[in-house]
Amino acid sequence: MTSARTAYVLDTGPLSHFAEAQWLGVLKILLKDYDAVIPDVVAAELREGAPQHHHLYSVLAADWIETVRLESPAHLTAFVHYERQLVGRDGRKNMGECGVLALAESLPGAVAVVDDRVARKAARGRPVELRGTLGLLCDGIRAGLLTVSLVSAVADDLLISQYRLPFGPGGFAAWADREGLC
Repeated sequence: MTSARTAYVLDTGPLSHFAEAQWLGVLKILLKDYDAVIPDVVAAELREGAPQHHHLYSVLAADWIETVRLESPAHLTAFVHYERQLVGRDGRKNMGECGVLALAESLPGAVAVVDDRVARKAARGRPVELRGTLGLLCDGIRAGLLTVSLVSAVADDLLISQYRLPFGPGGFAAWADREGLC
């Protein structure tokens, strides 16, 4: 990465579900003024899943998302910290989250887009800024890039793709109002 712009480091989950729901363009709009990046471990997860989940090819082909190798000492040190806390016995679970948190922690001003509760907990007390998918969508509403009705449609489609959200179908607007987010 050569840009001085803020980087948003995206996890596999949001990318996969936005692509499956055919709303990947919404993320592109939200991140148009930022660098959208994924660590190489997220790219590997996407490549591995693409033959069974064809929507992942659209993420891999997105020219606005840059893949960054975790190779610097800062990347690797942070990755090991998260790996010790998050990786399951199979040695694979949560590798993407480890990479996202490590990359965001080691890039000045970067923001990790992670919804996984366990990964967010592992980042407590670490020098990493977190943003959830719903927070990112609400940021887009406040910035005038998205409308509440559009985000409601996105949220409903994410729910159809089995994405876990704190409300049911048709519930985004009431939830956002109750939480004071939009």
